[in-house]
Formats: sequence, structure tokens, C-alpha cells
Amino acid sequence: MVDLVAQISEVIRSRRSTKPRLFNGDRIDDKIIWEILENANWAPNHGLTQPWRYKIFTDTGLEKLANFQADLYQKLTPEEKFKPEKYERMKTNLLKSSHVIVICMQRQKLEKILEIEEIEAVACSVQNMTLTAAAYGICSFWGSGGVTYTEELKEFLGLGEKDKCLGYLYLGYSDNPTTKSRRDPIQEKVEWFS
Repeated sequence: MVDLVAQISEVIRSRRSTKPRLFNGDRIDDKIIWEILENANWAPNHGLTQPWRYKIFTDTGLEKLANFQADLYQKLTPEEKFKPEKYERMKTNLLKSSHVIVICMQRQKLEKILEIEEIEAVACSVQNMTLTAAAYGICSFWGSGGVTYTEELKEFLGLGEKDKCLGYLYLGYSDNPTTKSRRDPIQEKVEWFS
């Protein structure tokens, strides 16, 4: 049991976010992606609503997603704020990923569970994915900027009116993955009541 705890702790503490621009384009086996998704499916959630939904983009699907987001950026950005270099990055950086998992939350019809709790459950499932990826030596990055919260993306993904996109999980291999990070001591963040 001690060895298992040590292994889990090592995966948790060594996991890092590596930006997609550092990915090398090597493809992850789909069997590993399914394992990552299966572990996501075991996240805690209130009322067993299991609100996580994932849209997987790979191969030519990556091009479709990259073109969509770059074109939407161009459409939504006033001319004086439009940056051609950002447009190009949106069209190309995503293509360095092996797979992009678009993270979605499906709102339960009865709305018995608060929306924030559903979002938290999805976040737990993403943590399961990033830890599983790290255990396989796969780099990951959860991004939620750009077009993430637009109605246009919801429509592109076929989401329902009360559903939400919570970002992209980029997955890939890197010849130069991020390995360093830091955390302030946990004692600075805890109040203990006895």
C-alpha cells in the first residue's frame, strides 16, 4: 500500500502543464486515449449526474477545429485589435497536438444539482485525465481562452442551451516538456480546527 501511495503522489507532484507549441506532433495511440477517458469517467460527482462530455479532435479533425477557432477569432475581433500572428498561431499550434479533447458540461434536465457542482465534477474528471496522461509520459495543457465561452463554439460542438464548453485539453508528446513548477507551502493555505 505504501508503494501505491508513493506512486500516486509522484504522479500528482510531477504532473506539469506543457503548452501545445512545445508538442512534437507524435501521435498517441487511441487505446491510451480511451484509457484516459475511462479514468475521467470515474470522477466524483453529486447525484451520479456524470455531467462530463468530451468531443475528441484528431487527424483532420484538428484542422477543422483550428480553422474554426481562427476564423471565429477573426470574425469576432474588431479590425484595430486583430493580430495576424495570433490568427496564425490559432491555425497552427493546435495541429502540434495528437488529440484535443474539448471539455464540455451537460446540464442535467431537472437541475437538481447546482451548476457550479456540475462544473466542479467536470474539473475533477479533467484532473483524472491529466494524471493518467502524465503516468503515460504524455504532456497535457488545459486551455480555456480564446473562443471557449462563445455561443458560436457551443453551436459548432452541438451543445444544448444550458450546456457549457469548459476549454480544450491538448494532449501530445514533447521533446522538451515542462518539468519545473513550485507551490507555496500547504501550511500557508490551511486553517485547522480541532
